[in-house]
Amino acid sequence: MRPIVALLTDFGSADHYVGAMKGVLLGICPDATLVDVTYDGPPHDVLAGALELGATYRFFPGGTIFLAVVDPGVGSTRRAIAMEVGDYRFVAPDNGLLTCVLDGREPDRTVELTEPRFARATVSRTFEGRDRFAPAAGWLAAGVDLAALGNPLSTVVRLAIPAPCVESDTVHGEVMRVDRFGNLVTNIGRGLFDTFRGSSAIRIEVGTHAIECLASTYADVEPGEACALFGSTDHLEIACNGESAEQRLGIGRGALVRVLHHEPA
Repeated sequence: MRPIVALLTDFGSADHYVGAMKGVLLGICPDATLVDVTYDGPPHDVLAGALELGATYRFFPGGTIFLAVVDPGVGSTRRAIAMEVGDYRFVAPDNGLLTCVLDGREPDRTVELTEPRFARATVSRTFEGRDRFAPAAGWLAAGVDLAALGNPLSTVVRLAIPAPCVESDTVHGEVMRVDRFGNLVTNIGRGLFDTFRGSSAIRIEVGTHAIECLASTYADVEPGEACALFGSTDHLEIACNGESAEQRLGIGRGALVRVLHHEPA
């Protein structure tokens, strides 16, 4: 199988940045298959990038290399790293972008990108994605072992991502991301929800809104009606059929979510 390199950045598609990185990759490994994960995350939002990467990588074939660049610290003293986790390899800034890939585990191997042979001769202080990260991913795709790229590391930066908690008769969670449809994706997973719910009726509160309809899909409710359901990442979402829940409810990332046992009137 041809080597696969999957790209995730916050660069958008209006500028030349992603195209330049792809050019560098193909110049090193012309046989690579390049896959776009997303370029349209919020600029400089490392947490948003980490969540997108965590929701994506495991659906790729083993051996895929992920080139992930959401890098507000570009040109600073933050480290550039390559990491191996299971069957996958990642090239990214060491700023927490790989937190959700690790998901509480330790990487199998991590190196800092210090070997100049595997970077461009001149590295821009404002575009290391092209000059440092893309070459490293290209050389990995071409068969270079991860250990050759630089010095081994024993620790990496991890983001403190909020986790849901259960207190008495309530699950406390948070809206972690809002997708392009305006669905409010929380940090409450299906397993925790099902264990808490048992056979009881429940009510979901997000901000000042109460959501009592737990649906299987968006079309289970009337157009414009709000509901809760489990989306493709198996996390609780708040949605409005055919509309943006973010706009209709006036709620965004960081909003508090509560799940309570509830006896219908």
